[in-house]
Amino acid sequence: MPELSHRRRTLVLAICCMSLLIVSLDNTILNVALPSLEKELHASVSGLQWTIDAYTLVLASLLMLAGSTADRIGRRRVFKAGLVLFTLGSLLCSLAPTLESLVAFRMVQAVGGSMLNPVAMSIITNTFTDPRERARAIGAWGAVVGISMAAGPLIGGLLVDSVGWRSIFWINVPIGIAAFVLTWRYIPESRAPKPRRPDPVGQLLVIGVLGALTYAIIEAPHAGLTSPLILSFAAVAALSLVGLLLYEPRRAEPLIELRFFRSAPFSGATVIAICAFAALGGFLFLNTLYLQNVRGLSALHAGLYMLPMATMTFLCAPLSGRLVGSRGPRLSLLVSGVAMTASGVLFAAFDAETTTGLLFTGYVLFGLGFGMVNAPITNTAVSGMPRSQAGVAAAVASTSRQIGQTLGVAVIGAVLAGGTVGAVASASYRTGFVGASHPAWWIITACGVCVLLVGALSSGAWARRTAHRTAKRLDPSADNSDAVPNGPAQR
Repeated sequence: MPELSHRRRTLVLAICCMSLLIVSLDNTILNVALPSLEKELHASVSGLQWTIDAYTLVLASLLMLAGSTADRIGRRRVFKAGLVLFTLGSLLCSLAPTLESLVAFRMVQAVGGSMLNPVAMSIITNTFTDPRERARAIGAWGAVVGISMAAGPLIGGLLVDSVGWRSIFWINVPIGIAAFVLTWRYIPESRAPKPRRPDPVGQLLVIGVLGALTYAIIEAPHAGLTSPLILSFAAVAALSLVGLLLYEPRRAEPLIELRFFRSAPFSGATVIAICAFAALGGFLFLNTLYLQNVRGLSALHAGLYMLPMATMTFLCAPLSGRLVGSRGPRLSLLVSGVAMTASGVLFAAFDAETTTGLLFTGYVLFGLGFGMVNAPITNTAVSGMPRSQAGVAAAVASTSRQIGQTLGVAVIGAVLAGGTVGAVASASYRTGFVGASHPAWWIITACGVCVLLVGALSSGAWARRTAHRTAKRLDPSADNSDAVPNGPAQR
């Protein structure tokens, strides 16, 4: 990629952030619309889970393929194709007549979405070559998540209450078209000097792991843990995982470069991403159903209730980016882990839902924790790797996020579905929901503890040494002086 002026780099960042905005906005808006979907399309809890997880599952399965393909045939080309597919999928979702068709069209959206965020991150990484500038750019990128969390529930609630749930997908269309035009006009084409070859076997194994595991988790409360169907899907997931671990190291250019995980910061970032986004997926799923189905709030009022969480995420994301650029990711990760754990404990042990003051305190703490975690995940994932493999590294980080959100919704939804069966049957859903959600909140608390512990372990001097060794093994001829994922950025 040619060296760009500061103004042009800023414009490239803004265009890339537009792609993140529509992808993130889509999920937060959809969460607010879940109760409306439940009523109009007669959806069960598992049906609501699939409207979210069909998207995140396909996204997680294809992100690494999209990242390596973009490195090979051109990042701008793949980015534009993703915008077209995502915009078309959004339009189809707004026309879906049934729950099944909505799930199918969400998968079309996801195919396009898989070409957006990891490719955009790769474009940013190759545009902002200075580590400090890159950390700030990633902080701004993370702030867009906060914007989507703040705007999504409000815009979604307003649209659902005034026009209907179908209108939540319309907003993606003009943004997608504008992003496509700006990409075509201002983003230069770029490719990796030595792109990877396709790995169809590895791709199929990834789909087997994620698809079978998600299906087994979501459907287990209805079919039973020991049913032949669930056991079969669990076996497919396990065998696919074993096949992936055995097959990928044999390839010269695998879909998943397992050598990345010799870097403690990179491995830590992957685990932290899964835990943090699992907590986010479960948090949004639980609170949306609670605020509207138990407290009886409208979609707009539910969005306003969750505004403290969104505001904290919006404020803390750029702050975290600056901290990562100046002091490394350790402080951000520790603050994030403590805040997310404290939020989970408030709901799990003190029934924060039942007291408005505690409810808002829990929202503020979770927003603080989630806002602090995104920048160190991304910066660690891409900064410790050679720039020639930025697309693959960014795709692994993005995949970890989507895997986390997929598993979060699947596991939390399954726990909730199992716990509320008796409550629904006894016509005491409102009373039974809080008690049934306790195990789910303890799972979210455990995710926060994991962020704290893994963040502390993967951000020390030993972890930095493993990152340097890994970067050198991956590309011995490259200058890895900027690959300092867990220390202050160096000029």
